[in-house]
Amino acid sequence: MAYTQDFFNFVNEQLSEFGVFDTRKMFGGIGYYKEGVMFALLGNDQFCLKADETTISQFETYGMKAFMSSEKNKGLPYWQVPVEILEDKHELALWAKKAFEIAIKTKKKK
Repeated sequence: MAYTQDFFNFVNEQLSEFGVFDTRKMFGGIGYYKEGVMFALLGNDQFCLKADETTISQFETYGMKAFMSSEKNKGLPYWQVPVEILEDKHELALWAKKAFEIAIKTKKKK
């Protein structure tokens, strides 16, 4: 899961309206965390948000697909963010907020 520094910097700037978050390197990519809960990932120069049955249709409307782990070629519960959303800080903040809520809900089920 490689990424470029320029794309990493761009995503972080675009998330400025979302509020405080942390990033951690993982498997050659970056995990995005808020309050210790992972809600997004960056890898292969794709920014992906956590999704579930309540939000997957939003991603599909834009033709997006689930992030594929190169190790197992298996879809993860993270979906690539459409360029139109990534370029709109306000809209990206709304999508990130939903992803964070899903991450919290998923964590509580475990």
